[in-house]
Amino acid sequence: MTITKRVTFIAKDGCEAKMKELLSAMVLPSKAEVGCVFYEIFQYENNPKKFMAVETWENEAALDGHKASAHYAVYKSSYEPYCEDKYTDELEVLG
Repeated sequence: MTITKRVTFIAKDGCEAKMKELLSAMVLPSKAEVGCVFYEIFQYENNPKKFMAVETWENEAALDGHKASAHYAVYKSSYEPYCEDKYTDELEVLG
């Protein structure tokens, strides 16, 4: 059973470029991981402080592997000074 998440980030004032840099660095290595079905980062055109990651993993083991990766560790240890708020939604695919 696949796992799909939407993670929303709100950058602190003046930190939009740094958030974009940190989040963009996650895309290619995440897509290359075993079990990654979909992984994209979006920046809202009407609100450049707001970013959204949408990711789908084949199963819990694939998601756990992602969370254990080196690029995830860099992101996890780096994003907080630039992020005002972050929240995650679990999504159910219909269809």
